[in-house]
Amino acid sequence: MDPRTVADPAMGRSPDVATGRMAGTAWLDLSQDVVTLTATVCDIESVSFDEGRLADAVEGALRPLAWLRVVRDGHTVVASTDLGRPERVVIAGHLDTVPLTVPANLPTTRVGDELWGRGTVDMKGGIAVALRLAHLLESPCRDVTYIFYDAEEVAAEFNGLGRLAARRPDLLKADFAVLMEPTGGLIEGGCKGTLRAHVTTTGIAAHSARPWKGHNAIHDAGEVLVRLGAYQPRTVDVEGLTYHEALNAVQITGGVAGNVIPDRCVVTVNYRYAPDLAPEDAEAHVREVFAGFELTVADNAPGARPGLDLPAARDFVTALGVLVGPKEGWTDVARFSALGIPAVNYGPGDPSLAHHDEERCPVHQLRAAEAAMIRWLS
Repeated sequence: MDPRTVADPAMGRSPDVATGRMAGTAWLDLSQDVVTLTATVCDIESVSFDEGRLADAVEGALRPLAWLRVVRDGHTVVASTDLGRPERVVIAGHLDTVPLTVPANLPTTRVGDELWGRGTVDMKGGIAVALRLAHLLESPCRDVTYIFYDAEEVAAEFNGLGRLAARRPDLLKADFAVLMEPTGGLIEGGCKGTLRAHVTTTGIAAHSARPWKGHNAIHDAGEVLVRLGAYQPRTVDVEGLTYHEALNAVQITGGVAGNVIPDRCVVTVNYRYAPDLAPEDAEAHVREVFAGFELTVADNAPGARPGLDLPAARDFVTALGVLVGPKEGWTDVARFSALGIPAVNYGPGDPSLAHHDEERCPVHQLRAAEAAMIRWLS
């Protein structure tokens, strides 16, 4: 039996013979133009942990395409060509969004030359572009693995791409990857690492009317803030791209009551570090900055070097012909980097509008992204 038309038995589903559509799912018409398809994908609500309906729709739309082999893992859908090309590339994007915050988040609306609604930027515009490529390109010049994954907007332990790397690393093998995160239509190379740590001061509890009987932990935390105020972050050139580091307090907690001298205070700091540092080097640096204080690292995700000097990346930059800059945040390109796969961020939408109540994407960026990716793969 043709594996392209067989559902994963573990999922307990099978496609309609004529359409490939899963019973009871939403319908995606991949022949729609990319703007209309983006609106359709956005209107299938898929807040993190509730991506099933959209994953079903994506799977149902891809299974009838005879040139793709489709695999389902949870709410992650992987579709790949197998044309014997000398190079394989991954095009990936997450299906989930952050929760809706105002009624106007959905359904999507078209206002002039912009498409408004939850997911138009982060990152269902990129998903629509990838779906259009899968539909249009029966014989791309590179073998392509399209990955539509779940749970990116929540804790890393739930991330569908991470789960796939652990359970089915064979599906991620590639020479190059494009993560279609919003970049405003530019190419953003690599990403910064991110470390979160708790700096703790300890005192002695006492009645606030007799503070000399105790020791105030919150007052001691003042030195932590002084060091942060005096801190000079690095600006680092990595493979021709400039990354700006940052070390900031992001939370402070302490005290138990309005009449008690606090015996404990915790300042949570976030260090965004350039991809020239390994995670252990980043931790060592933060410990040096706060020497003398108790410090506990809560999480530490490494960054990713740009890898733009590699042939696949050079070809991508040349084919797209757009500006290249650094990714100043953290994205899942770091997961590809950890697997030895160079990766870049490229997609429609202004990243500063991600998660915003007024999330919106210019329609020309959707069309330009589709045209650029077709140019590269053709």
